[in-house]
Amino acid sequence: MAHATRTAPPFYGLMAEFDSAQALIDAAKKVGDAGYTKTDAYSPFPIHGLAEALGFKERAVAPIVLAGGIIGALTGYGLCYWTSVIAWPMNIGGRPFHSWVSFIPPTFEVTILFAALSAVFGMLALNRLPQPYHPVFNAPRFSQASQDAFFLAIEADDPHVIKRLEKVAQHDWEHSVALDLSDAGLMADLEKHGKAEGAADLVLDDHHHKHGKNHGGR
Repeated sequence: MAHATRTAPPFYGLMAEFDSAQALIDAAKKVGDAGYTKTDAYSPFPIHGLAEALGFKERAVAPIVLAGGIIGALTGYGLCYWTSVIAWPMNIGGRPFHSWVSFIPPTFEVTILFAALSAVFGMLALNRLPQPYHPVFNAPRFSQASQDAFFLAIEADDPHVIKRLEKVAQHDWEHSVALDLSDAGLMADLEKHGKAEGAADLVLDDHHHKHGKNHGGR
């Protein structure tokens, strides 16, 4: 009788917990210095300097807002021109149909409107929001991230970590819970570069596994 094979759920990455904001910043800097690029941090409050420590350099919202403002200006001015010159020209006080000075206020308002909407929707799109589910929700104690805990995650598709996770991903899920992550080198890197004071957990990108297995210690 053939046995059905069980496919291992995809790995999202590795997550470590820290006891303080400064420890999290130090870990983010040292993990970045170690060569990891796809990292993210989670904390109960904004931490000054954390974005720089993670290496966030993208400024994609500004060009989106600029493009939205330009489109808004062209739209507002074009609407005024089309209404006053083409669709419904009216002689008011002997002024020319294309009286551009009177077009400035509505053009300005539409420019601000489009730029503001571009900022909001651009930010949501770049942050992939709304996002009701995220693999980090499967990590033990991650609910504390909104209270008093600090977390640093390294994604499995990071170029620096893919080779190290290949051995983990090839294991059958039934037995992989007993696998020591230090074999893949990830736990050692976190302990060496991050000085993690909490546990490191293998995070699964799977909706059906709502809890992870604790593989690391203090």
